[in-house]
Amino acid sequence: MTDLPDTMLAIDPDAAGGPEVLVPVRRPVPRPGAGEVLIRVAAAGVNRPDVLQRMGGYPPPPGAPSIPGLEVAGIVVALGDAAEPALVGLEVCALVAGGGYAEYAVAPAGSCLPVPEGLGLVEAAAIPETLFTVWTNLFERAYASAGDTVLVHGGTSGIGTMAITLGRLFGLTVIVTAGSDAKVARALELGAAHAINYRTEDFVERVRAITGGRGVEAVLDMVGGDYLPRNLRCLAEDGRHVSIAVQGGATATVPIFEIMRRRLTLTGSTLRPRGPEFKALVADELARTVWPHVEAGRLRPVIDRTYPLAEAAAAHRRMEAGDHVGKIVLVTGEAAAIQVT
Repeated sequence: MTDLPDTMLAIDPDAAGGPEVLVPVRRPVPRPGAGEVLIRVAAAGVNRPDVLQRMGGYPPPPGAPSIPGLEVAGIVVALGDAAEPALVGLEVCALVAGGGYAEYAVAPAGSCLPVPEGLGLVEAAAIPETLFTVWTNLFERAYASAGDTVLVHGGTSGIGTMAITLGRLFGLTVIVTAGSDAKVARALELGAAHAINYRTEDFVERVRAITGGRGVEAVLDMVGGDYLPRNLRCLAEDGRHVSIAVQGGATATVPIFEIMRRRLTLTGSTLRPRGPEFKALVADELARTVWPHVEAGRLRPVIDRTYPLAEAAAAHRRMEAGDHVGKIVLVTGEAAAIQVT
């Protein structure tokens, strides 16, 4: 813990509000507890839950810092008790329950993954939240496996682009929805088998046509609301529906007898409140099953745009405008010169 500053630049709004509340402030540099590491942050991913937190709709779980930010990449500079000494000095990316919008962040050692040679820290910061989310929901909760066809809403979001990439690597046929012809074209470029403009096409009818009336094995949904009964119409018999967000509404009316008759499964999850033990188990599984693809250069996140940490407000405005494709990333002064290709 020597040679660390006492304070750091961070984004830590005092009250909920619009993007304008995201102003730089000085905060104490956190100290890692047992089983934790301190990361000097080079980059932090921006995610939809950060926007909800800023607006007052998604408070941090107990014990998490009030500073937003769910994923970071940087260098391990200090350890808490019981953390592996060999971690010091390593470049890692990590899933955190909060605290990413800062020059230093604490992460559970078990949630860290090593940054392989050839992967930049900006790219590394754009991986953990979407990778953990897509893996646990599409591959574990929805049991998607090689040969399955899946429907993913928000195909050009961070989640959507990660689902396309993972689906291609693991033998899925990925159908996505997007909100413009330009985004449809981009999703196809990224590897989606089919992309549907939900503003001009009925995605239920398109899915039926694409699958020859059979339907898809799984739906990964971040919309909720009236999408849920429409999603169920897209499912094949024994299909699985996984909800991961409710951007279009938190309640829905569903046809119970259809669920019974066709043996459908409705499930969902939120990742942030899960404990470090669960996230460590997921990180270990990802290290064995997915990280070899990262190391070989076959999995790279789609980066939309980077902003300096002090311009977090601009990053949130871009996310809320909905024009981005892939991940928005904040960079500290240390990483501001990094060029993303």
